[in-house]
Amino acid sequence: MGACCTCQTGLRYRKAPTDDHHAKPKNIKSEDSNQVITIGDYGARIRLQGSTSFISMFTRQGRKGVNQDAITVWESFGGKRDMVYCGVFDGHGPFGHKVSCYVRDTLPSKLSWLFRDSDIHGKSCSHHGHGSKKKVINIDDSKDPVLSSWKKSIVESFKEMDEDLEANKSIDSYGSGSTSVSVIKQGDNLIITNLGDSRALLCTRNGNQLHTLQLTVDLKPNTKGEYERIKSCGGRVQPMERESSVFRVWMPDQDCPGLAMSRSFGDFCIKDYGLICIPNIYYHKLTNRDEFVVLATDGVWDVLTNNEVVKIVGSVRNRSMAARFLIDKAVRAWRQKYPSSKTDDCSVVILFFKKQRFSLAKSGPELIDLSVDDH
Repeated sequence: MGACCTCQTGLRYRKAPTDDHHAKPKNIKSEDSNQVITIGDYGARIRLQGSTSFISMFTRQGRKGVNQDAITVWESFGGKRDMVYCGVFDGHGPFGHKVSCYVRDTLPSKLSWLFRDSDIHGKSCSHHGHGSKKKVINIDDSKDPVLSSWKKSIVESFKEMDEDLEANKSIDSYGSGSTSVSVIKQGDNLIITNLGDSRALLCTRNGNQLHTLQLTVDLKPNTKGEYERIKSCGGRVQPMERESSVFRVWMPDQDCPGLAMSRSFGDFCIKDYGLICIPNIYYHKLTNRDEFVVLATDGVWDVLTNNEVVKIVGSVRNRSMAARFLIDKAVRAWRQKYPSSKTDDCSVVILFFKKQRFSLAKSGPELIDLSVDDH
């Protein structure tokens, strides 16, 4: 709950802006009042809100001020009709809303450029012998050349994104930043990237029973490895007195910014003290049991468990309303669990893998077992 405290703001640049390969989205068109669509690189259809038969997305402002969350979906990603990109970004700090929107508009373009000549469809990773039984592979633990190539390119794009953000004079990102969680799907390949405290969750079905599989690891400043890196760079990791369970990152000699995460875009006041912009990257081989993936900001995960999220989405008959319905549940949970706290911004993108089975949707709820096993 809460990304960061206060911090002195100021602009700092490592180098001048460089020419960017990506182009601004163009040819804005609105299909109806609920759809915001632009045309991006290589003809990709960029959605900022709305829904399709396979996508449900929604964002709602909390009670802490301007909505600092941003969401996007790129269909025909990289010019490939069967590739889709989904991203959720959670800003924090005085100008977090500007940072999250800038990352939303820029990062997918960089990744699109990166994957334009790399067709991941049909490229099964040969991870037999080193974790082949794992349902989700942390690419850091894999020796597969295909996965290693993807990781290298994705990390370079994230670093370039951070450099562009710092060089952007119109956004003060010294004490502001943004998290990022995204998926790239082509065929039965699913690549997941996570930077910060948002989360990706997969729902699978075994008969009429739903199962959850968390696709990302929740890394906190006090997590082993993260804590050691921050301390070795001179940063401090400790909670606030009034919030003893939330560990935060602080500057060596100042009580700021108090960031409740160990990785993010921006936040350049502590980039020299252990905060990094390198994402955790995962790979999952989709099967016919996989139903959908949920991307959401911490405003949702702070009040709903993985089981609750999958059960809520799995019970919605109208897919286009699934993200909105999930956020409604999260807002109610905020009011019940933290009645004296201000509701956080909540944003959700849901990517369904199959056509909706209307026969099941029309059946009575007693015919669908919505009990959930958490893996």
